[in-house]
Amino acid sequence: MSSFIFVRERRKVEKGEKRPRFRVVGTTGDIKIHAEHARKCELDEISRLTGAEVVYLPSDGEGKEGKKDKDKD
Repeated sequence: MSSFIFVRERRKVEKGEKRPRFRVVGTTGDIKIHAEHARKCELDEISRLTGAEVVYLPSDGEGKEGKKDKDKD
């Protein structure tokens, strides 16, 4: 059974900031990650050592996921 690590980009981190850029959303298989935020190099190393595949979840780029439009009724 293959394992997956699901991540998405954090909304409040700008490019070039020295903060972890990705939020770990979930994992499958025997992998347990105890950190909420991770850098790409950290995810790549975990993936390489465990054989898990990193899945980058899409976002709309505007931070509107799951929010209702106020204009629509």
